[in-house]
Amino acid sequence: MSHKRIPKRKAAIAAGSVAALGAAALLLPNAMASQSGSDDADATARTFKAADVSDLAAQLASQLGEAFAGSYYDAAKQQIIINVVGNNSNVINEIRAAGAVPNQVRNSTGTLENAAATLKSDATIPGTAWSVDPKTNEIRVTADSTVTGAKWDTLESTVEGLGSGVATITKSAGTFKTFVEGGDAIFGGGARCSLGFNVTAGDGAPAFLTAGHCGVAVAEWSDAQGGAPIATVDQATFPGDGDFALVKYDDPATVTASVVDIGDGQTVEITQAAEAAVGQQVFRMGSTTGLFDGNVVGLDATVNYPEGTVTGLIQTDVCAEPGDSGGSLFTQDGNAIGLTSGGSGDCTVGGETFFQPVTTALEAVGATLGAGDAAGEEGAGVEDPGAVDPGAVDPSAGASDPAAGEEQAGAGEEELGGAHDQAGDAGEDTGTGMDDGSGLVTITP
Repeated sequence: MSHKRIPKRKAAIAAGSVAALGAAALLLPNAMASQSGSDDADATARTFKAADVSDLAAQLASQLGEAFAGSYYDAAKQQIIINVVGNNSNVINEIRAAGAVPNQVRNSTGTLENAAATLKSDATIPGTAWSVDPKTNEIRVTADSTVTGAKWDTLESTVEGLGSGVATITKSAGTFKTFVEGGDAIFGGGARCSLGFNVTAGDGAPAFLTAGHCGVAVAEWSDAQGGAPIATVDQATFPGDGDFALVKYDDPATVTASVVDIGDGQTVEITQAAEAAVGQQVFRMGSTTGLFDGNVVGLDATVNYPEGTVTGLIQTDVCAEPGDSGGSLFTQDGNAIGLTSGGSGDCTVGGETFFQPVTTALEAVGATLGAGDAAGEEGAGVEDPGAVDPGAVDPSAGASDPAAGEEQAGAGEEELGGAHDQAGDAGEDTGTGMDDGSGLVTITP
């Protein structure tokens, strides 16, 4: 397959073929709750978007000090829940004044941080992972099918030693692995991975982000199996403090468009990088399986892959399979959240999947999304009007919250809920790359 090389072409951003997405990408009317939908039991609570969690939680963490014990998002009520230890009425009032919902819990942030440190020192066993779950106010520990015998005994005794109600263990039927094989989006040295998001490197060069384990495995990447390289790895981290790589396009005329093509002519414009929030709905695009949705279930995850330990990841219940590595994790209103790292299971039986936060990766490599960071520009968060079904857009999206005093971003926001089409290998790379004008280089048979 030859890559279409034209000056200032719009380059591939979300990994792989989208032709196999089919019904998975149908857009439904947005069913956002009204501003008056708060519980009578807590009439001070406002409605928020999941993207608001990080900023509000950081503000309250600074105000509340040691009383602050984490936060999460209640998607059904569109409320931000703030965990607190103790029963200080001033703390409760501060949370309510900010429009959030206070939730008294047992474990402080320090307790959970110390528990994670103990797991790291005493139970760093390949096939294990742990993350902070603010919904349960515990450390969520997962062991895959390889953790048996003495290894399981060590893990179990370590968790028990943390004390009652600090951590829980669950068993996974699969094995934790990086998803570096089986896709069709980018190829190098026999490996196949997925692109995540187009970026502009610190020196102004066009580039993209993908998984670090892809970047350390292969230096040059092509968009065709056996094809000429189109991009070269500039930086890669894996294992260690993350799983991300910056790959620079060899053609300096490449335009790094920020659009995820989700199939059926629909696109999602990526406008900014954002932090993940537990309880948030997210969507993953990968070159093997296509589009799937799910929820964030844990933050600051540590995963002990066979190749080594990776820290600082996002844990979700979104499935993934080999070849999806590096693929994009994003929200319906255009926030870039993560890059697919690895996990267990598949898109038939399900499993756990871990993602590299995009915000951390961008900061580490000194890059910005697209042709520079689009956050704050006019029209940010608005879908391509030529690509979106007008009947699928909620006319109330983007309305401002008078109590919040700031715009609830998301005009033109699409509801992607229910996306779960298993693409399998339907998009296998057997044809010629072509630019369809959407910002995604598609593969045609």
